[in-house]
Amino acid sequence: MNTGFKLPASLYKLLLMLYVATVSFILYILLSNNGYDDPFITYRYAHNLARGLGFVYNPGERILSTTTPLFAMLLALLNFATSDLPRMANLISAISIAVGGIFIWDLGRNWKTPVVGWAGLFLYPTFTLPLITFGSETPLYIALCLGAIAYYTRQRYSAAAVLAALGTLTRPDGILVAVLLAVHFLLRIRRPVPWKAILIFGSLLAPWFLFAWLYFGYLLPVTLAVKQQQGTLAISQTFAPGFLWIIGWYKGSWQYWLEAALAIIGVYWMVRKASQWALLLSWTGLYFISYSLLGVSRYFWYYAPLVPGYIVLVGLGLDAIAHIMQVANFKSSSQSISESNKIESSNQRAVSPRQSAFRQRASYLVVGILLATLTVAQAFDVHKLSTTSDSRAIAYRTVGEWIRNNTHSDSLISSLEIGIIGYYADRRMVDFAGLLQPEVAEQLGSSENYDRAAIWTVENYSPDYVVLVKGDLRTLRQGYFGEHCLLEKHFQSDVTGYAENINLYACR
Repeated sequence: MNTGFKLPASLYKLLLMLYVATVSFILYILLSNNGYDDPFITYRYAHNLARGLGFVYNPGERILSTTTPLFAMLLALLNFATSDLPRMANLISAISIAVGGIFIWDLGRNWKTPVVGWAGLFLYPTFTLPLITFGSETPLYIALCLGAIAYYTRQRYSAAAVLAALGTLTRPDGILVAVLLAVHFLLRIRRPVPWKAILIFGSLLAPWFLFAWLYFGYLLPVTLAVKQQQGTLAISQTFAPGFLWIIGWYKGSWQYWLEAALAIIGVYWMVRKASQWALLLSWTGLYFISYSLLGVSRYFWYYAPLVPGYIVLVGLGLDAIAHIMQVANFKSSSQSISESNKIESSNQRAVSPRQSAFRQRASYLVVGILLATLTVAQAFDVHKLSTTSDSRAIAYRTVGEWIRNNTHSDSLISSLEIGIIGYYADRRMVDFAGLLQPEVAEQLGSSENYDRAAIWTVENYSPDYVVLVKGDLRTLRQGYFGEHCLLEKHFQSDVTGYAENINLYACR
């Protein structure tokens, strides 16, 4: 569907810039205080790098526990401008979400399906799943991948190579986009190979891989194997079954049922009339298959990159509705003209061109109302998200700051979740999940929970302090603690705002 309406290039660029600025500002204002535990591991890498302590979590321990080297290095640079890395990371996320919407819009414009582009502009920035990943590398990763596809479709292969390489440095699975575009080029384009783009892609990745091999002794972050080990726990669920868990978040709201129906129509419409979108949706499918095969434990941020594909299908469903209405109006007009010719003597008038144009605009109006309704409904969910910050994050920060102010700088702290606590404590950390020390993850095996790994950790690392949330690691409490640890500090739930009490134990 093409409206035939074009803006001057200068005004078009101005409107896009205004869109990015407005959406980024609104999202940042609403979600600047939001955050969760995992990204704080990356913040600490960035903080230590900025302080000259190396690309490490614990100074002196060369272990790659962050999955996003580019995001860590970007935050390290920004650390010189502000020490509030969590807020800076949220600002990057806000801008990335807006830019992601722009790239979907650009694809819709380039592929002659502007309704899909409008869906990208309004439904993607208001869909809560990417928004709850604020502060992490995920929004930036999605924007870079969408950008690589958008520039590729415009045959700007060098720009696409830059964005694909940056996406891979933001998260290793970004390589899927590069592979997908390469395969698409070989099968569909078949023009002279863009060696310049290939050289650019390789030259951007090579320095990091060389550094990682020399500095860490390996290329991929240890957290991949850890998440796979976690997926084997009896208390865990792997990525593919976890997808139903994510769907369950949205089944209670009417707007998502409507979107699901539109997405189903969109699948049909893509197959029949909009096959060009198969390129982007192939990335969505390839991503889902890859994570399912990896067998990693489900984490909500793993599912956010699926959202652009879903929004595209919703947009295609809307585009199908507009097209069907226009075809119906055309047939109605043709039939009226035919009947009018047959009974011209009766002075009945055929549908005029003005009436036909009116009916065409009516189809756009219906689609516009549907899109606006869905956007407003999703916007209410965004507002709810802004008023429900994670109380656990606040509690963990309180614990971390107490540790920093009341323990020796050489103290070793152990905990199950170490992102927020470790960032604010600024102490050496060892975690019971094995994110920081791969040998801890090896103890998980096919255990039911983290107890065995926790017992092995305290026996082999002898931490000075252990942080435990009430109800966690009961076997550890009953055994090791009785002989080696005493309660040092009790963080009451009614003070921290978290539902559970948190205890800090000092251990001999």
